[in-house]
Amino acid sequence: MSQRPQALFAMAAENVPQVFPPEVLARLRTSVDIDPDLVAEDFTDPRVLDTLARTEILVTGWGCPRLDETVLAAAPRLRAVLHSAGSVKSFTTPGLRERGITVSSAAAANALPVAEYTLAMILLAGKDVLAARDRLRTARTSTGWGLVPGIGNHGRRVGVIGASRIGRRVLELLRPFDLRPVLADPYVDERQAAALGVPLLPLDELLRTCDIVTVHAPETPETHHMIGRRELALMPDGAVLINTARGSLVDHDALVAELRAGRLTAILDVTDPEPLPADSPLYDLPGAFVTPHLAGSQGNELARLGLAVAEEAERLLAGEEPACAVDWAALAREA
Repeated sequence: MSQRPQALFAMAAENVPQVFPPEVLARLRTSVDIDPDLVAEDFTDPRVLDTLARTEILVTGWGCPRLDETVLAAAPRLRAVLHSAGSVKSFTTPGLRERGITVSSAAAANALPVAEYTLAMILLAGKDVLAARDRLRTARTSTGWGLVPGIGNHGRRVGVIGASRIGRRVLELLRPFDLRPVLADPYVDERQAAALGVPLLPLDELLRTCDIVTVHAPETPETHHMIGRRELALMPDGAVLINTARGSLVDHDALVAELRAGRLTAILDVTDPEPLPADSPLYDLPGAFVTPHLAGSQGNELARLGLAVAEEAERLLAGEEPACAVDWAALAREA
């Protein structure tokens, strides 16, 4: 009989082979007894319920059913939930914390591709690449080599809103470049900002003084439309707004007005609503660059999430503290 603890996948079944490709699945299975062909997309299947009764570790992901009182009662041996994605808000319940069940998330692993996307967009925006491409497509001709005033990334000021995992990773990735990053975050003090290597500014000052502003705050009731008409008006002419956090953090009506005026540029990987309706002006406005929520883990990046879970399982079985434990206080603030 296997000495490995029983584990069970709880997520959309189609995601299992993408997040846990063969080499990652093999590593996970050195720590736990888990069947990739048995996936709990709900907890009504008799086979799932039978396994759940013996399960010590749930490996969750996008599409995980809610872990309510009924599910937890059916899992008396459950001691850990290892989530192969970001936020656990949608499926966790207070019962997990009350029972002392360890909950960890691969949010840190998922932060990396978002930060990489953000870095790429910052550098492209600084060189005016997106607008130049549109101008070239329209003109169908180029003047060839020549000096272009007003562009470049030498000393450009970049404002990071939110010292989240992603925000902090963006700051790390910006260090090798000749840019001047600054930070706004009400939960960070001067000492913490200094440790991150950036000046800490009030949000209004950041918006007034930065060429590029990138949003990495959480979605909470307090951050709904935190970038609204007043805040957008503070941004200097020609400034760029990047949002890879949540669409609701930006007032889209106010943003559309600024884009129509030609005053600002927006790079949006998230929108509100998501997806945008077919008649949204953001599809066609020349100052808008919209991508379909692809900054997070995609394609071969998904294996990084599975690997984070496999590593967490190894730590758990070695009696070590989880490296990616969920912050329950921060989770409570999420919308």
